[in-house]
Amino acid sequence: MIYNEEFETLPREALKALQLKRLQQTLQRVYHTVGYYKKSLSAAGISPQGIGSLQDLNKIPFTTRDDLRGNYPFGLFSVPMSNIVRLHASTGTSGRSSVFSYTRRDIETWTELTARCLVAAGVTKNDIVHNAFAYGLLPGGLGLHYGTEKIGASVIPMSDGNTKRQILLLQDFGPTVLCSTPSYALHLALEGQAQGVDMKTLQLRVGIFGAELWSDVTRDAIEEAFGIRALNIFGISEMMGPGIACECLEGRHGMHIFEDHFLVETINPKTGEPLPEGDEGELVFTSLTKEAFPLVRYRSGDISRLITEPCRCGRTHVRMERVLKRCDDMLTIRGINIFPGQVEAILQEIEGVEADYQLIVDKAGALDTVELHVEVGEKFFAEAGGVKELQAIEKRIVKDMKDYLSISPRVRLVAPQTLRQKESKVIDKRTI
Repeated sequence: MIYNEEFETLPREALKALQLKRLQQTLQRVYHTVGYYKKSLSAAGISPQGIGSLQDLNKIPFTTRDDLRGNYPFGLFSVPMSNIVRLHASTGTSGRSSVFSYTRRDIETWTELTARCLVAAGVTKNDIVHNAFAYGLLPGGLGLHYGTEKIGASVIPMSDGNTKRQILLLQDFGPTVLCSTPSYALHLALEGQAQGVDMKTLQLRVGIFGAELWSDVTRDAIEEAFGIRALNIFGISEMMGPGIACECLEGRHGMHIFEDHFLVETINPKTGEPLPEGDEGELVFTSLTKEAFPLVRYRSGDISRLITEPCRCGRTHVRMERVLKRCDDMLTIRGINIFPGQVEAILQEIEGVEADYQLIVDKAGALDTVELHVEVGEKFFAEAGGVKELQAIEKRIVKDMKDYLSISPRVRLVAPQTLRQKESKVIDKRTI
């Protein structure tokens, strides 16, 4: 099944012509409405009129996550606030998150893209979709919610957490589609098994999973636990949210990137040089239809490979392999993107601790766990050192990590100079 056959099956030549037209329109818009882009393009000696082909794209400077943070909160918006109907944001300490905006047309575009993903997974108006992606400032849950309604299916806006109730509703409401992070799907299966529920007896037949790195080993485990087809969906909050790419029912042959809305490149992550299609490298995206928050040559940090061979489903858009690694230090914990610098910024604001820390990420069952080791300052350790004072510091760290980054680590305070000889500030013990 194909949701928008006109655009999803465009011949490659027509698709490239459409991309060039929309790229030129996007460059005109950002040059005249976004001060950052006018300065960036001018510094590179580029005018929108100077881009005459898609091959000229590599002349344009990259946009990075640091650029987003440097223009916090609204510096990259290309329309007045009166035209913006939705704001989303990443996690982050004050002034360090990224803010994403949407016009009404952006919401309509996003809705169509997630509808395309659902239809590619075989979802129809007769389905009931149990949506366990998080609702809130992060754009995951709402994107798929609107796409489900667009195709006429029923949606259960469950969000994440409250696992026992989720299992109850999976039994009582009879959903046929499950949307969540892959790790939470496995957690649901384990909790269901602990409650004596045979998850294979549910009415689920397909699952759409994303927002974190996962392998075919995890896919096999999910399919075995639920007796369903497990398909991959890909999104970047900065670009739109979920709906940039997804697998079709052919499965396991890569995710179709909706190239009528996104221009994708592969670059060498160290040099920034473009790579031939098919080579593994960092994915770079340009939004072609976003009104409120268009990004040009945005470095995603995701390492993947583009697949140009035709797909049997009939879609002509290029596919991408699943993302199994990154070229930066970003961690994804329970679907939330976190950088070590954010942890450091939080600790710098807490009296009594040093900047030295170690973040240990592991799994308990299917869910991620976080343990944070933090050095107590020598002056504090010598002058105070009381149990109550240490407990107060621990509570402050946990609270700030929860407030700013939406994770609740187990905090362990250690003696001064204990961590300074450690090889790494981050230890990721998880396997995907």
